[in-house]
Amino acid sequence: MAFHSHPHEHRHRQGSPRAFFWGVLLNSGLSGLQLAIGIGFGSLALIGDAIHNLGDVAGLLFGWGAEKLSARPATARFTYGYGRSTQLASLMNAALILMAAGVVIVEGVQRLLDPVPVVSGPVAWAAAAGIVVNLLSARLFGGGHHHDLNRRAAVVHLLTDAAVSAAVLVSALLMPLLGWPWLDAATAIGVGLAVAWSGWELLGEALSASLDAVPRGIDLAAVEAALRSLPGVENVHHLHVWGMSTSRTALTAHLGRSSAGGDDADLLQLAQQRLADLGITHSTLQIEAPGLCSQDPISPPGGSGSPSCPAPEAAPPGA
Repeated sequence: MAFHSHPHEHRHRQGSPRAFFWGVLLNSGLSGLQLAIGIGFGSLALIGDAIHNLGDVAGLLFGWGAEKLSARPATARFTYGYGRSTQLASLMNAALILMAAGVVIVEGVQRLLDPVPVVSGPVAWAAAAGIVVNLLSARLFGGGHHHDLNRRAAVVHLLTDAAVSAAVLVSALLMPLLGWPWLDAATAIGVGLAVAWSGWELLGEALSASLDAVPRGIDLAAVEAALRSLPGVENVHHLHVWGMSTSRTALTAHLGRSSAGGDDADLLQLAQQRLADLGITHSTLQIEAPGLCSQDPISPPGGSGSPSCPAPEAAPPGA
């Protein structure tokens, strides 16, 4: 007997379109302001901040489009829907972050070798505006971004750029006090390295999601233990957990019944409830009769440490 459920699969993420819209609008205006001031007053660090802000705008547009696409219903060809588009958007976001970081670092090294005077006042005001705009934009996403890689990518963009703006602000305030013209270039290099680190982490997570890794926040051992603890379940095998999108998690598994098992429908309903409590909203479960268990060639050996199926009895000599 097999059972398929996705009770909360199409939850509406309240406020997301509004957050993306205002994030794009605010960061577009900020980027233009910072580019104009950075070029006009000679601050490479502020130009680097503006470039990263432009990456924010592109990343937010990618994420916004992917989230809208992922809400479209499944079709005869795309039977799982378009949820994977959010994972692709996360990959593109990570690539944008790394490219922006590379540009800033290279320009920073060149400027460090040949420092130029920087007019600190306008640069400091533009950097302060960057802190306010990016923190406000990140706040619009609320706390729901932690379990959605696509939205978390957007928030990482914004929070990283708020930190970048803070570094530019400190640099602009210290340069006239210390008389160090190279401080702007050094700050730009530090900013580029920090941005690259955040982009690298995001890239690794996005690649893992694309390869159907167990999603962040899902404890596979806890999932297996929850299924094994169901009344009448003797073994759990063919257990697979992956992300259908950056916010939806799917599971398939075979549940081996013991001879003392009760009603299958009750068992499946209880399993669905326990999986939903663990953050799995799309599950397909198959119940097998006592003693019937086939090894899954792509399952990790032993799962959480114990064999998925009972060991077969040894054949008698001469058989």
